[in-house]
Amino acid sequence: MDSDPLPGFEPTLAYARARDEEGFDLRDRFSVPDEEYMDGNSLGPLSVDAERTLDRVIEEWRELGIRGWTDADPPWFGYAEYLGEQLAPVVGAREDEVVVANSTTVNVHTLVGTFLDAADVEGRKVLVNELDFPTDHYAIRAQLRARGLDPDEHLVVVESRDGRIIEEADVEASLADDPDIGIVFMPSVLYRSGQLLDVGRLTRAAHDHGALAGFDLAHSVGAVPHELADHRVDFAVWCHYKHLNAGPGAIAGLYVNREQFGRTPALAGWWGHEKATQFDMNPTFTPADSAGAWQIGTVPVLAAAPLEGSLDLLAEVGVEAIRKRSVALTEFLIRLVDERLPDCSVGTPREPDRRGAHVAVEHPDAYRVCEALRDRGTVVDFRPPNVVRVCPSPYYGSFEEVWRVVEKIREVLDSGAHEAYDPPSGGVT
Repeated sequence: MDSDPLPGFEPTLAYARARDEEGFDLRDRFSVPDEEYMDGNSLGPLSVDAERTLDRVIEEWRELGIRGWTDADPPWFGYAEYLGEQLAPVVGAREDEVVVANSTTVNVHTLVGTFLDAADVEGRKVLVNELDFPTDHYAIRAQLRARGLDPDEHLVVVESRDGRIIEEADVEASLADDPDIGIVFMPSVLYRSGQLLDVGRLTRAAHDHGALAGFDLAHSVGAVPHELADHRVDFAVWCHYKHLNAGPGAIAGLYVNREQFGRTPALAGWWGHEKATQFDMNPTFTPADSAGAWQIGTVPVLAAAPLEGSLDLLAEVGVEAIRKRSVALTEFLIRLVDERLPDCSVGTPREPDRRGAHVAVEHPDAYRVCEALRDRGTVVDFRPPNVVRVCPSPYYGSFEEVWRVVEKIREVLDSGAHEAYDPPSGGVT
């Protein structure tokens, strides 16, 4: 990656258009619902690729009925493992270490629960951080309670120095302070600020402490390359409806390092049984010798099918190319905020290797700014207390769009148009 992602930068529309002429353009592959859709970090739009594979599976259902489990292409019976093999290079894993299954929160439950039960994990405490997406804490606290452990004592929380980022050094210090930490569970990207954490460094710190390292990759898969196997990460979870554009409620994914195969999942179910004898209906559970063991119920084929097309598109372009364009787009956004939005600040790390694919634009009236933008054809989202999350997608976004979004924010603030909107009162943001 170039040392400067924006060589010759100028805060102009002409510069934006010149940059757009240089890169790939996939916008015609997507049904983008708004003039500027900058919310792909929450839900990516439909692509023709995702629609194609969904339509194919619907046709297989129509034509084959129950025979689709064996006669579809690929057969539905092994669909979760097939998609896991396609995902493996995206997260830097071996083919049998990845499977699509469940939802992200369910995967947190089953994987954290599994490793809390592991006989060789001496520490019964889990290290997290205060800026995590809340569902991770909900699930971990539930798993601790299920084992008779007080979450207030066994969930150790790393505090943020500024309310925006988590310093890796503070994670290391927390490990040094508590010998009973057996699992480190961190996000790859903080959902609010967009900080990209150093997965390799945190994994080494956990292992040096004698703990296991797990990660929530929800805000990075499909936008940031990973090397989970090379880093010897023990387990990871993620969703596919954000940067992989696989649709609302799409099936989630998980990774388990080969070194951890053979454990009995905390939430065992028949779809995690070894495939060769799954239909013998043996009352004794025999886990698959792969990440597939952590599947629970039958693969939801219709919720998985769009992911296949999305992965086809990503393989065509390459995750490294996606990342390079994403870094350039977010860099352009950050510099334009600096140049043209004096009333706003950037809460995302400015170093390209420390940020994910979205930017936290901070303003005291962030919620009302978001509402005003939506009524002007720009979809972003709000995160309390003061963040407008803006995600210029490398798949279907453009530098010109970034320019227009910043100009709209400037116009809203200069005119006071946001003041006509009510403050937040709950609901989807």
